[in-house]
Amino acid sequence: MCGLVGIVSKSDVNVQLYDALTMLQHRGQDAAGIVTCDNGRIAQQKGNGLVKDVFHTRHMRRLTGNYGIGHVRYPTAGSSGPALAQPFYVNSPYGIALAHNGNLTNADSVRAELYRDDLRHMNTDSDSEVLLNVFAKELQKLGKLHALEDDIFTAVTNVNKRIKGGYSVVTLLANYGLVAFRDPDGIRPLVFGRRETLQGPEFMIASESVALDVLGFDLIRDVKPGEAIFITTEGELHTRMCAEKTTCRPCIFEHVYFARPDSIMDGISVYKARLRQGEKLAEKILRERPDHDIDVVIPIPDSSRVSGQALAYNLGVKFREGLMKNRYIGRTFIMPGQQQRRKSVRQKLNPVTLEFKDKNVLLVDDSIVRGTTSGQIIQMARDAGAKKVYIASAAPAVKYPNVYGIDMPSVNELIAHGRTDEEVAKEIGADWLIYQDLDDLIEASSEGNPNITEFDCAVFDGNYVTSDVTQEYLDKLQEARSDSQQNKQRELDLDNTNVVGIHNDAAEG
Repeated sequence: MCGLVGIVSKSDVNVQLYDALTMLQHRGQDAAGIVTCDNGRIAQQKGNGLVKDVFHTRHMRRLTGNYGIGHVRYPTAGSSGPALAQPFYVNSPYGIALAHNGNLTNADSVRAELYRDDLRHMNTDSDSEVLLNVFAKELQKLGKLHALEDDIFTAVTNVNKRIKGGYSVVTLLANYGLVAFRDPDGIRPLVFGRRETLQGPEFMIASESVALDVLGFDLIRDVKPGEAIFITTEGELHTRMCAEKTTCRPCIFEHVYFARPDSIMDGISVYKARLRQGEKLAEKILRERPDHDIDVVIPIPDSSRVSGQALAYNLGVKFREGLMKNRYIGRTFIMPGQQQRRKSVRQKLNPVTLEFKDKNVLLVDDSIVRGTTSGQIIQMARDAGAKKVYIASAAPAVKYPNVYGIDMPSVNELIAHGRTDEEVAKEIGADWLIYQDLDDLIEASSEGNPNITEFDCAVFDGNYVTSDVTQEYLDKLQEARSDSQQNKQRELDLDNTNVVGIHNDAAEG
């Protein structure tokens, strides 16, 4: 999962892009990058680390121009060295920079085609670089010295024909403006907004609406599945559908975990969706355990706080903040490697002993993936004096890998895969465990927008939105995503700082 932003303004966009990326930092903490264009000259700065670590005053001074794009990255598989920081850039045709959120399920075959048929070389194993080269090739095939609006939309249409998977994309074309598009199934989120100024309208594209709010842009709407948006350097907005067959099946895990609660996605308030998750979870507990002895509900911060509040209210049980979070530790779900995740849990959370001692505690989490974090927190609760520790998950059991841009690990590392609920509870040390029902989770989201009746729920039910996800593909993905394989890859990447076109400025401090 990554965060995207693109802005066409009447003044320099460097600081605006920086501010937007800080609002999207929760979507990726591995790397960050900004590309701007000023009278045809492209400037870039990117590197590993948080937004505040990658960009300094000297960088902002050279990131001039009234339009640009930005990216925060979280790795799904493969390496995470500086070569994979986005946006990516190719100089032909026109000069194109691209930032991408998602995952292409046919990246390997397209990469081979690009090399064999189009003679295009790629410097990394990133599917985002594949996507950039496909877009560049489709523009180049048109053979135009100066591309027109129709040419750009034709190129996007052809891109959609060649690639499969979940993707939202924002690109910068030197001297032209910004082009953004979303996969035909609408799996990955993308919104755009407008801000009026004395000099004329300004436009912004982002992964989440919260980034627009902070910069004073009014949300126009979500980019539709299969739709492309072209914003010229002068601030002219053009939109067109660039896919023949479209559906809207957004990733429901955005509502569970990734998105900020103050964001609106596909017309659905993430905050309200999480409230309804808690309400429905309370109904299930009252139905299955009407004689429960829960004394207090404690959320595992931060994503489960909203659902935990609704759950406690509907159970008629006290809600307490019993786990204090260190704000300077990143999100454990997207920590690279199991060892790092284990270490970060104890650094990240500390119990308030008074809220646990001699009580029967119901911990509420947004989801349970590997079980590593849940097991440690349950032990924390017992060490703090809890008599019994129960756990409720606002999401159903995660049993299948995600193939559209979320680092759900191999099935062997998913604690619920091949286990009953009772076996999972025993594995993580809970007295009992209760999961959200999938139908209730879907209803919690679709109630916010009745026009959306389907979601990408593959991590829960194994039904993948695109038709190309075979067992062979899943086996290859499992090999690439296993912690052991990723640890090996990270060891290879430790000294990978001398990359063509990238200066490791972030390391200078």
